[in-house]
Amino acid sequence: MLGQVLATEFMKLRRAKVTWGTLAVLAMMPPGIALFMWIVREPERAAQLGLLGTKASVVGLEATWPEYFYMLTLVFGVGGMLLLAFIVAYLFGREYRDATAKNLLALPVARHWFAVAKLGVAAVWWMALIVVVLAEAMVIGLAMGLPGFSAELAARGVANVLLASAISFLLAPVVAWIAVWSRGEVAPIAFALVMLALGNLFGRTGWAEWFPYSIVPLLVGVVADPVGSLPAGSYVVLAGTFMTGVAATILQLRFADNAQ
Repeated sequence: MLGQVLATEFMKLRRAKVTWGTLAVLAMMPPGIALFMWIVREPERAAQLGLLGTKASVVGLEATWPEYFYMLTLVFGVGGMLLLAFIVAYLFGREYRDATAKNLLALPVARHWFAVAKLGVAAVWWMALIVVVLAEAMVIGLAMGLPGFSAELAARGVANVLLASAISFLLAPVVAWIAVWSRGEVAPIAFALVMLALGNLFGRTGWAEWFPYSIVPLLVGVVADPVGSLPAGSYVVLAGTFMTGVAATILQLRFADNAQ
């Protein structure tokens, strides 16, 4: 049954422009980072072109591979939290926007399969974006000839990107529940924005490792120096957040009044 529901969910996306839109948004990040790297490396030429060479130097950016991987981890981690919220809000909220939820939930299929299938589609969608854009980023970095590259650094940098991306996905089911509960796409995206702000706020306190939306900023080093590894308690919090979000979404679909 899950296979049929999953195939149906993928078929819904075959002509959707939003998939290409998310790819376009994320694919713009590596060239943007590369532009700042070039500004730092060529400040005089950047100044002649009217670019922000002075400001780029002030923020401490360095045109090196370690800094490049740091920026990529930031994009996939913190930026990924917001982009994934948009993806999940689209997958769940569009059923209410398009008035198809009542038909979907009337099918002789256990409702939990819809939640599992949509989250599965979100995971595949997110992973496809990561693979494509990470490959693009590596090509751009190599083409720029940034100093400091090594196989060990690349492996560690890619591992950090994948870890930050995976943590972002663990937060997605809560967004799915907000989409089903609110029967739309606006509330879950607003929720994600508020949580990003709170994550930044709590990240500056001693509670950062316990607040799920502060863990990615803590790992990346947005609010303080990046941590080498996350404490075990943070993984427990993330696992609990994921399972709570999945359970809440399934229970909302199964027992709540989903009339449109």
